[in-house]
Amino acid sequence: MVGGTRHVTCFDPGATEMFAVAGGTEHPLARVADGVDVFTGPAPGDGHYWLRGRADGKEWDFEDPYRYGPVMGEMDEYLLGEGTHQRIWTVLGAHILQHEGQHGTQFAVWAPNARRVSVVGGFNLWDGRRHPMRKRGATGVWEIFVPNIGEGEAYKYEILGPDGVLQPLKSDPVGFGSQHPPENSSIVRDIRGYGWKDAEWMKSRETRNSRQAPIAVYEVHLPSWKRRVDEGGRSLSYQEAAEELVDYVADMGFTHIELMPISEYPFDGSWGYQPVGLFAPTIRHGTPHEFRDLVEAAHRKGVGILLDWVPGHFPADPHGLGLFDGTHLYEHADPREGFHQDWNTLIYNYGRLEVANFLVSNAMYWLDEYHVDGLRVDAVASMLYRDYSRKADEWVPNKDGGRENYEAIAMLQKANAAAYGQNPGVMTVAEESTSFPGVSAPVDQGGLGFGYKWNMGWMNDTLSYMAKDPIYRAHHHHQMTFGLHYAFSENFILPISHDEVVHGKGSMIGKMPGTEWEKFANLRAYYGFMWGHPGKKLLFMGCEFAQPTEWSEARQLSWELLDDPKHEGVRRLVRDLNALYTSLPALHRLDCDPKGFQWIEADDSKNSTYAWIRRSGEADPDVVIVCNMTPVERREHMLALPSAGRWREALNTDAGVYGGGDRGNMGSIEAVAEPLHGQPARANLYLPPLSTQIFVKE
Repeated sequence: MVGGTRHVTCFDPGATEMFAVAGGTEHPLARVADGVDVFTGPAPGDGHYWLRGRADGKEWDFEDPYRYGPVMGEMDEYLLGEGTHQRIWTVLGAHILQHEGQHGTQFAVWAPNARRVSVVGGFNLWDGRRHPMRKRGATGVWEIFVPNIGEGEAYKYEILGPDGVLQPLKSDPVGFGSQHPPENSSIVRDIRGYGWKDAEWMKSRETRNSRQAPIAVYEVHLPSWKRRVDEGGRSLSYQEAAEELVDYVADMGFTHIELMPISEYPFDGSWGYQPVGLFAPTIRHGTPHEFRDLVEAAHRKGVGILLDWVPGHFPADPHGLGLFDGTHLYEHADPREGFHQDWNTLIYNYGRLEVANFLVSNAMYWLDEYHVDGLRVDAVASMLYRDYSRKADEWVPNKDGGRENYEAIAMLQKANAAAYGQNPGVMTVAEESTSFPGVSAPVDQGGLGFGYKWNMGWMNDTLSYMAKDPIYRAHHHHQMTFGLHYAFSENFILPISHDEVVHGKGSMIGKMPGTEWEKFANLRAYYGFMWGHPGKKLLFMGCEFAQPTEWSEARQLSWELLDDPKHEGVRRLVRDLNALYTSLPALHRLDCDPKGFQWIEADDSKNSTYAWIRRSGEADPDVVIVCNMTPVERREHMLALPSAGRWREALNTDAGVYGGGDRGNMGSIEAVAEPLHGQPARANLYLPPLSTQIFVKE
C-alpha cells in the first residue's frame, strides 16, 4: 500500500507499456528505471486485478501470481522440516487447484541451499526471471501458485545455486508426469478423482498376499512384452496391456504381475532401474490415470500388481537429482559413499531426514495413489553394505567401524513399517543376494520388515546343477538339496528373473544340456521341481514358453514360437503347474514353514532322483513330488510314501501334451502298507527320463 492505495510491481521484458486492470479501468504502471523491464504503479481497490501488456500493436492480459497467498499449510511445513511427512506428494510437485477463486497450478520444490528457484515453461518463455518462487521459511521449500496453468503443461525448475551459479534446468523430483524421452521436462498431471472400483479386491488382498497363499509372479518388462509390429514396433499402452497382458496372465494362472520399474527413466537400456521421475508413471505407455486402468483391470481378473522400486541409486543426468540445488542435496558429497562404481549412478544420502522421507513417501505414493499390491526392492545388498563392490580403500566405515549402512537399514525399516502399517494386505519383496539376517523378519523384532525375500542362493545352485550334463550330476547332487537347509530362514520367493536371461547368460532353454529333446525335457523337469519346491514362485516373461534367445529390451518376445508344439508344450506345463499350485493347499499353504516339507529321497545321487512330501498342515491331501534328473528311464523305482492307497498322478512333465514322450504310470500308483525309508508305505512306479511327477493322495 502506498498512501492507502494498493500498488503492484511486475516484470515483463516483452512490454513497452504495462497496466493494472482493476474495476474495469486500466491503471498505467511506470518503469522503475530506464531500460529496466520492471513496472510499478497503482491498482486501486481491494478486489481482483490483472495485468495488461502492450508492445508493437499487440496486447496481452495475464494474472499476477504474486497477488495470491501461499498454498502450503503450517502443519505441512512442520512435517516437511521434521522429515516425517509421509505424503509429500500432496504438497510438493505440481498441483492443479482452485486457489483464492482462481484456477491454476501450485508448484512446490525442496531446494534448501538455492539462492533462487523459478518455475519455467512455455507459459513464461522458459524465462526464470518471470516466476521466481517464494521460500517457505526453514523448510527449504519454494512454492508459487501460477494462475491459468493446467493439465499437460511442460515445466522445469531453474535454480541458482548458493554460489550464484545457474544450474541445469531440473525436472520436478515429485512431478507426476514427464515428456517422452529423450525430452525430459516435467508435465503437469491431475492425479485426482480416478474413481476406483476395486474395493472388493482391496478387502481380499491381505489373504491373497499372505504367506499361506499361492503366489506365482509373472515378471514383465512392459516395453518389450509385446509390440505393435504393424505400427512401427511401438510398445503397448497401459490400456492395451490392461486387456492383453492381464488376460494372458490370468489365463496362465499367475497370481501377480511384477512390472519392472515404471517410474520415469531417461535411458531405455536401463530397463527403468535408473529412474529420475520417481513419482511419474513413464509416459512411454500413457498417463497416470491410464496406468490406473491397468491396475484396476488386473484386480478385476484377480491378479495383483507389484512394482519394482529402486531406492538404491539414481542416474547423474543433468536434469535429475544430482547437485539439485547446486549442492549434494540428495546424494553424498564423498564418492566413496555417494557413487556406484558398477552402474555409474549416484547413491542417496539415507541419513538425511528429508531424503529418507522422500523415499519412504514415494513408496507410500505408489501403494496409495495407484493401489499397487506390493513393491519389490531392487539391489538391496548394495544398500545394506558400505563396501558393496568396493576395494578396501574405497569405502567409508559406519560410526562403529563396520560395513553395515545403518542409515539405509533404517530407511528400509521405516518404509516397510509404513507400507504394512498404512496399506493392509500389501507385500514388500527384497532382492537381497547375501545372508543378511532377518530380511523378512518384522521391524519390531530387529528385521528389515520385508514380507518376502528372493532366494538367490536356490536359484544359483539349481541352475548350476541343471546346466551340467546329466552324467556329472551325481557329483553335484547337493546343489538341488542344499536350499532346504535354509529354505525356512526367510519367507522366500524362488526367482527366475530377467537377470538370468541377459548379459550373456543365455535363455532358460539355452542353459539346458543335451539334444533338443533333452533340453526341453530338462527345462520341463526343472519347472516341475521349482513348482513343487517350498517357496513362492517368480518367472520372467518368455521363460514360460522356452524362448531360445536372450531377452532384449529392444524387441518383443518371440510369440510366433507358440506355433511350435515344443514351445507351446512348455507354456501349457507352466499353466498347469500354476493351476495345481493354486488348487492344492499342500503346495502353497506352508511354503514358508518347515512343517510343510519332508524329504523322502534326498541322497540318491547315483540315480539323480529326488522325492519329497508337501503338506498343508490341515486336512488337505498330501502331495508327493518325484524327480528323475537323468535321461535314463527307471521302470521299477521303489518309492516310500506317507500312506497306503491310491495316489493320483496329478502332473507328469513327460506328458505328450507338454512335448514329452507320454510315459508314466497310467494315471496313478497304488501304495501298499510296507514301511520304507521311515515312511509307512511303498509303491513301485515308472520314472520317465528327465521328468518330474506330482502325486496327490486320494
